[in-house]
Amino acid sequence: MTAAFRSRRVLATVAAVVALLLAILLSLAVGARAIAPSTVLDALLHGATSDDARVVRQLRVPRTLIGLMVGAALALAGTALQGITRNPIADPGILGISQGASVGVVGAIAFAGVHTLTGYVWFAFVGAALASVAVYAVASSGRGGATPVKLALGGAAINALLLSVTTGVLTTRAAALDEFRFWQIGSLDGRDTGVVQQIWPFLLVGAVLVVSVARGLDALALGEDVAKGLGQRVATVRIVGGVGATVLTGAGVAAAGPIAFVGLAVPHIARAIVGGDHRWVLPMAALVGPVMLLVSDVIGRVLFPPGEVPAGVMTALIGVPFLVTLVRRKAVPA
Repeated sequence: MTAAFRSRRVLATVAAVVALLLAILLSLAVGARAIAPSTVLDALLHGATSDDARVVRQLRVPRTLIGLMVGAALALAGTALQGITRNPIADPGILGISQGASVGVVGAIAFAGVHTLTGYVWFAFVGAALASVAVYAVASSGRGGATPVKLALGGAAINALLLSVTTGVLTTRAAALDEFRFWQIGSLDGRDTGVVQQIWPFLLVGAVLVVSVARGLDALALGEDVAKGLGQRVATVRIVGGVGATVLTGAGVAAAGPIAFVGLAVPHIARAIVGGDHRWVLPMAALVGPVMLLVSDVIGRVLFPPGEVPAGVMTALIGVPFLVTLVRRKAVPA
């Protein structure tokens, strides 16, 4: 690796940190009610008691924290899943993990009488975990074990099954439909500090697990036989990385709903910036993911006032041009 390339990576990381700080400031200051940056700083640092300061602390700080955590979680999970499956279109949604969380929330609403976001978290997390186990069980059965192709096909099959279960429950229990739709669309609105306190331990554990297999993901990118020749335990890398991605997805989707496109697009953007080394790709994804989600949320707040376009809709609208541009430049690895 040349000194120029190392310098480029460092500069890119610094630029990503600056972009993240600006996104945080925008999230705190911009909305249906614009608040001056000086007022935001007074609310955070000096305990100001004005109406604007209370809006910042009570409404926008929890929303911004959720955006930071969920954006990083989905981006890390998508990066890990693409590395594990060696599939450039793998993400938590395509592999059925997000749909597992949806089944958990539907069950909570329809059968357990849970009607709060903090209550959804646990059911969504369990649903995502069970879906991940099911996908791996399907893929690992038969000859050859859990190959990348079998993981992708198993994920597609489980995703279709879980989607049918979700639709079946909602069509027979119409009272649950409106409540579920609020969560399913993917949004940062209405989240409070209780949700933050519930999910951050899971996000920390998931991030540690994913980062711990960064070298293994680099080896897998060269092929399974090469990875084994380099001394990597391929099964261990896949299991640890898969568990980490599941924990991250379960917590992230539980907190904000199935936010689209972050887990798919951000890993490609990160690789285009810093190359294919996962020791750089994972931190870059953890920075770019929250930027995409927070900026999407801010644009959704101001696009059609006084209404609000959910962040889950805006991430797809913003993310598609990025990914199309990368494909046209052949930046997405085969």
